[in-house]
Amino acid sequence: MRIEYSNKVIRKLTVKISDKPGFLGRLTSAIGKCDGMIGEIKTAHLGKGYKIRELDIYAEDESVLNNILASIKEIDGMEVIAVTDIVEETHLNGKIEIRPTVEINSIDDLRIVYTPGVASICHKIYQNPSLARKFTTIGNNVAIVTNGTAILGLGDIGAVAGMPVMEGKGLLFKLLADINGIPVLLDTRDPEEIINTVKHIAPTFGAIKLEDIKAPECFEIEDRLDNMLDIPVMHDDQHGTAVVVLSALINIAKYTFINLKESSVGIIGLGAAGTGIMKLLKAYGVQTFYGVDLDVSAMDRFESLGGTRKDLNGVVTSSRIVIATTGCPNLITPDMVQQGQVILALSNPNPEIDPELAVKSGAIFAADGKSVNNALAFPGLFKGALAANARTINDQMKIAAAKAIASFALEGDLVPNILDKNVHYAVAKEVETAAYRTGVARFIEE
Repeated sequence: MRIEYSNKVIRKLTVKISDKPGFLGRLTSAIGKCDGMIGEIKTAHLGKGYKIRELDIYAEDESVLNNILASIKEIDGMEVIAVTDIVEETHLNGKIEIRPTVEINSIDDLRIVYTPGVASICHKIYQNPSLARKFTTIGNNVAIVTNGTAILGLGDIGAVAGMPVMEGKGLLFKLLADINGIPVLLDTRDPEEIINTVKHIAPTFGAIKLEDIKAPECFEIEDRLDNMLDIPVMHDDQHGTAVVVLSALINIAKYTFINLKESSVGIIGLGAAGTGIMKLLKAYGVQTFYGVDLDVSAMDRFESLGGTRKDLNGVVTSSRIVIATTGCPNLITPDMVQQGQVILALSNPNPEIDPELAVKSGAIFAADGKSVNNALAFPGLFKGALAANARTINDQMKIAAAKAIASFALEGDLVPNILDKNVHYAVAKEVETAAYRTGVARFIEE
């Protein structure tokens, strides 16, 4: 089990400030001098000769926060009224809920949505099971399934501790694609139990999203369920990440005039993300891969997929494009960087090499994991698959998603704004089209 986590803190400061010129500037300057970062600033109250301001503060750790508070205390005309943990406050009672889509204002309404009226709909579905997608939420439900063995950067902390992440995924599904993302927590590490459980609950859902299940078990679980079920099954840690990486590389290739398909790609870290990236880039047309991982079985799997194993230095020095997903900060040293390389050091919060340092050391382009967020991919990817009533999510659908994401990036950016709903709906449309084009879509029989 790995339960290391970032010590970074986010707090809301409520500060009483003299209503005179320059005081807000003194406050923000004091925060900046203590290495704090400022998010949203709001005026909470206007008083006689003073204002109450609320500021979201980002600090590297508690000691930085304490220095900020001490610095503010020394400024005449200011008083910190409250320090609120807005992360805890936001998570109170969870982040998602189930709401009705119809109103019940009378007994007659109840008789329509429940017994006896509902019986006719049940009978229709009994005669033609495909109508469940028309008359129930099944066609818009996605199970977010985890056993908690690979939660973000926290590792094997269990499914219940991972529930806030699953709720976050459900929240994004609803906000960005109007999909019902329903967390399903499984208290088991046994792949057979996971497979059998998902198989038996699958009728409730239009698709299955496997989440934060560790490698190598995740590969077998996904493959078997995808073959077993007639609805899409996708492990987001592999394929959601891969789609966003491909979209970023499409734009990098445009900005740097490199031929992506003919470039050699080195992958450092061959777990779920690294393997998913390799598979999708290969499907896109990249032919040459070098890889390294501490796990020998991961290296064997990489070779079976067509990659060539090397040591760390060999991967970096042999590859035009280097992609790192190890969770090990500063793993790539400046002397390894080759002239004209592209480096994506994707580990959060601290990358394998700082992008600015990589460029100073010779890279033509470098980025970290802040912009490569799989939430850019999965809402539209699943929405498109559900709209097509697809049996699976294939490589062509993922590539279509990556191209759509890339097309929305502003000039000079790798990817677009994650909260732009137009991006997710455009991704969904392209994915749906790709599903029909590749023969995995189905029409509902009336």
